[in-house]
Amino acid sequence: MTQQYPIGTPRKPWSSAEKKAWLSAQSKQRDYGNDVVRRIDHLRELFQVETYGELAYAEHTYPLFIVRSQPWRDDLPTALVTGGVHGYETSGVHGALYFLETEAVNHLARFNLIVAPCISPWGYETINRWNPDAIDPNRSFVANSPAQECALLMKYLAAQNIQPDVHIDLHETTDTDNSEFRPALAARDGTTNDNWNIPDGFYLVADSQRSEPEFQRAIIEQVKPVTHIAPADDHGCLIGAPMVQEGVIEYDARPLGLCMGMTQARFVTTTEVYPDSPNTNPVECVDAQVAAVRGALDFAGTQR
Repeated sequence: MTQQYPIGTPRKPWSSAEKKAWLSAQSKQRDYGNDVVRRIDHLRELFQVETYGELAYAEHTYPLFIVRSQPWRDDLPTALVTGGVHGYETSGVHGALYFLETEAVNHLARFNLIVAPCISPWGYETINRWNPDAIDPNRSFVANSPAQECALLMKYLAAQNIQPDVHIDLHETTDTDNSEFRPALAARDGTTNDNWNIPDGFYLVADSQRSEPEFQRAIIEQVKPVTHIAPADDHGCLIGAPMVQEGVIEYDARPLGLCMGMTQARFVTTTEVYPDSPNTNPVECVDAQVAAVRGALDFAGTQR
């Protein structure tokens, strides 16, 4: 199935004019300060909260926050949780926050925790996959990144010499991937769009270079009581990639510029929740993200 996007000319990549037209069509639909920053402020008694940069866009600036263990212990491994790389993926942001509010204290004896709950606040507010420059942050965790969102986080981690042993990146796969974001991508790049089948349920994307099958399996088992796991399609795939075990596919993360590829962590995964399923609801989606982080830390904590 193909769908023509309303901006641009078929088979012709966007110029700055088309990107400007796309940006002018975006509007604020929810509030980063109220939804995210307010909740981060409430965590200051238990955790160290730092501003690791500020996104400077023409219409608005956004402070970016890290929440981390205090005190930081050099004798413990470090676990990184990232949310909101794609700002529109709601349960990724709220799952990271809810983990901090409810579960994080249970893991402080075994890990230094560092959480970036909302890496793309403009995307959060406008419910977008891209940033205002029509760049996908989750393809931009590369050296000299063109995305401020990625460059600032990577600079912070390097400056702090933070080398995570575990990294869980919280995402969603939504129906708007087919109705908006994949058609927009094809239009921007001057290619032809072919929609994929949206998996009905939770799944993981492992890094094919650091697959750690038992780690992925432990997360799936922790999530199962919370929400349903996506079955493979008729070709044994999820979003076009072969399912390597129940609810798990693999990508080669670093060449793709994925967030989960930016560190050398042994245990790494990307969660994918399906919020548009008739068999789930927003609370369950957030709970599934928290369960995934719990499963990851419970398993990794036994592997020292």
